[in-house]
Amino acid sequence: MGEKNKKQLLILTGMSGAGKTVAAHSLEDIGYFVVDNLPPELLVNLWDLMNNSEDFEKVAVVIDLRVKSFYKDLISEINSLEDNGDTQATVVFLDASDDTLVARYKETRRLPPLGQNGRLLDGIKEERQYLARVKNRANYIIDTSKMKPKELKEKLQKKFGESSKPSFGIEVMSFGFKYGMPIDADIVMDVRFLPNPFYIPELRPFTGLDKRVFNYVMDKPETKVFYQKLLDLLLTAIPGYIAEGKEKLTIAIGCTGGQHRSVSIAQQLARDLSEKYPVDITHREISRYLRK
Repeated sequence: MGEKNKKQLLILTGMSGAGKTVAAHSLEDIGYFVVDNLPPELLVNLWDLMNNSEDFEKVAVVIDLRVKSFYKDLISEINSLEDNGDTQATVVFLDASDDTLVARYKETRRLPPLGQNGRLLDGIKEERQYLARVKNRANYIIDTSKMKPKELKEKLQKKFGESSKPSFGIEVMSFGFKYGMPIDADIVMDVRFLPNPFYIPELRPFTGLDKRVFNYVMDKPETKVFYQKLLDLLLTAIPGYIAEGKEKLTIAIGCTGGQHRSVSIAQQLARDLSEKYPVDITHREISRYLRK
C-alpha cells in the first residue's frame, strides 16, 4: 500500500492551554475519529483495532496530563507502535509561550494540571519539564502563541486534511414565527412588516412558490427597497464570515406563518446568492400548507 493510502493515527498532545481542544474539533471536522484523554497504555489496543478493521482510517487521540500516572508511559507506548506499512503513527505537539499560557489561564480562570497547589507560572514550568521528552519525540511541533483558533484550524486542515481550504455554503431558510424561531440560524430576518398576501382571498391558499404570490410580495415598492438593502448587507457580511472560518451560514427569513412573504423573499435571496456561493434552500413550514 502506498504512502498516501496509509491509515493515519495522530497522537495529539502538548502543553495544557496550547489549543488541544480546538485542534481536536478541527481534526474531527476533516474526518478524523477523535478520542479524548486516552490512557497511553491503550494506544496498542487502538493500533491493533485500526490495523484489523476497515472502519478506522483516520484516528486522532488526545493525551494530556489530566492523569499524570498514565502520561509517564507515553514515550514507551509510542515507540511500541511500529510502522507496519498499513498504519502510520504521528505525534503532534502543541506548545505556547509561558506568557501566552498565563494569559489564557487568567482569561478562563482555570489552572494547569500541575498548578493546583501553587503559583500558576510554577505549574506551567513544571509541566513543560515533564513534557520535554515527548516534545523531543514529536513529529510536528506547533507553537500557538500568536495563533487565533481559526489559524490553528487552517494549519491542521492544510497538513492533515485532503483539502487545504474548507468548503463554504449557505442555507437560506423560510419559517413562521408562530411555529418558533429556528435555533440553528446565524442570521434571522423578520419580514412581517411587508404587505401580506394572506389578506388577499385568491392568494391565501397558495405559498410563495406560486408565481402570483411571489409577484405580489416582490413587486411592492417597500419590498424592493428592503430587499436590495438586505442583499447588499449580506454580500458585505458574507466575506467576513468566510474569513473567520465559517463553513456554513444559515440565513432564516421569517413571517407570521412561513407561507407567503418569507418563502418569496427566501426564494429570491437563494437565487441571487447562488450567483457567488453554493446555496441550499429550505422552506420549513411549507409542508403544512401543501397538505391542505
